[in-house]
Amino acid sequence: MQETPARVARMYQEIFSGLGQTAEEHLSKSFEIIDDNMVVEKDIFFHTMCEHHFLPFYGRAHIAYIPDGRVAGLSKLARTVEVYSKKPQIQERLNIEVADALMEYLGAKGAFVVIEAEHMCMSMRGVRKPGTATLTTVARGLFETDKDLRDQAYRLMGL
Repeated sequence: MQETPARVARMYQEIFSGLGQTAEEHLSKSFEIIDDNMVVEKDIFFHTMCEHHFLPFYGRAHIAYIPDGRVAGLSKLARTVEVYSKKPQIQERLNIEVADALMEYLGAKGAFVVIEAEHMCMSMRGVRKPGTATLTTVARGLFETDKDLRDQAYRLMGL
């Protein structure tokens, strides 16, 4: 137990390393592209801490975006999810921050983010329903107004 406070402090530094960070450095490194076909990256695993009960929640993020002359390197989408999940968080805000980063830092014409997660505050306390999945979505740009585009993204994500 003597070393526990130092271990906990190091753990908090690691799992909250996204505090005060944005995805700008990741998404600003992009590649020129001629077309504007949808890009989908799915099953990006993440874990974070719920800011309500300070218990973990974890799951998968699925991202679709429509480029506007530039595409992000594939690892940059996973890094974007990582940046915003490395702080006390709520699932709905995580969706928003990822989608807004794609719009702002990559200049996407549209962004659509679906997050599926299990919350330990529901699994191990309170209602105690392990395995319950919460799905949240956010649409920006072209995805907000084009239902067919959203439907195509859902299909490509396998949802």
